[in-house]
Amino acid sequence: QVHLVESGGGSVQAGGSLRLSCAASGYISASNCLGWFRQAPGKEREGVAAITAIGVILAYADSVKGRFTISRAPNTLYLQMNDLRPEDTAMYYCAAQTSCSVGGTWSLTPRNYYYWGQGTQVTVSS
Repeated sequence: QVHLVESGGGSVQAGGSLRLSCAASGYISASNCLGWFRQAPGKEREGVAAITAIGVILAYADSVKGRFTISRAPNTLYLQMNDLRPEDTAMYYCAAQTSCSVGGTWSLTPRNYYYWGQGTQVTVSS
């Protein structure tokens, strides 16, 4: 069982930065996948970035490459978001799965993850 709690969301102006954190409790093994996802009103949940539990970065969504950075520390997942844009406005979720597939888009596909946090809201104004 894995329990995830996100924090760090807020309201910023375009061009600003935020750092999201996700505190993980329970059993996280080296084979786990950890990811950040987001969902804007009226849109499907989409993958933002993914990393293995031992810190190997798996993927970034094209829309955030060069602006967002995923990282991890023991029991904590981070998402550093720079140069935020209004289109980044969404509820951000962290997620975990007990196994990873490192190829293709697997790690950015929401249905491949079992454990989810409750989310933290990010709002970017122009």
